[in-house]
Amino acid sequence: MTQTKDINPILKQVLELGPTLAFFFIYLRIKDDVFVIGNTEYSGFIVSALIFVPILLVAMAILWMLTGKLSRLQIFTAFIVIFFGGLTAYFNDKRFFMMKTTLVYGTFCVLLGIGLLRGKSYLAYILNDMLPMEQEGWMILTRRLCGCFAVLAAANEYVWRTMSEEAWVKIETFGFPLALMAFLMMQFSLLQRFLIEPDADGAGKSED
Repeated sequence: MTQTKDINPILKQVLELGPTLAFFFIYLRIKDDVFVIGNTEYSGFIVSALIFVPILLVAMAILWMLTGKLSRLQIFTAFIVIFFGGLTAYFNDKRFFMMKTTLVYGTFCVLLGIGLLRGKSYLAYILNDMLPMEQEGWMILTRRLCGCFAVLAAANEYVWRTMSEEAWVKIETFGFPLALMAFLMMQFSLLQRFLIEPDADGAGKSED
């Protein structure tokens, strides 16, 4: 079995967030340029998206080599980026790359929703070791996060269909991640009463 290893948290954040920031800055640099590849003209946006794919894969490979593992979420996201990046290049249509965000958030919403219909929290399976919490707390958080992902998916559809290309890039890079982070921070604050604190003997007990 592969042994997992801890790495510097700052390096981990750089590897996880770096590819998206690289896409953002590359796009700003070449957004007004046109590139001819194989007798086909590609916009700066599409070239930025195509450069983003190998950057993401290299970052994930480094993360895997340093930690010995990749989460299912990371693997799924990489697959979606590669798939929609390929469609973007093949059809020379930026809309495919923009739609990937809708699919990612939409898939998370559906998966959490399936768990809720079965009376389960799939979040608890993934995060309970890192964040011990009572089942009632996990169910509340799952319902709220399911709704959050639905809103983000709908918001992405609205943004790319009604706003400018540059506006979508900025919102995709900063707006959606910050909104999700703020939402999660607020939820964990509201769900403090469900957190489980270890007692002196190492057993867990609910915090009143």
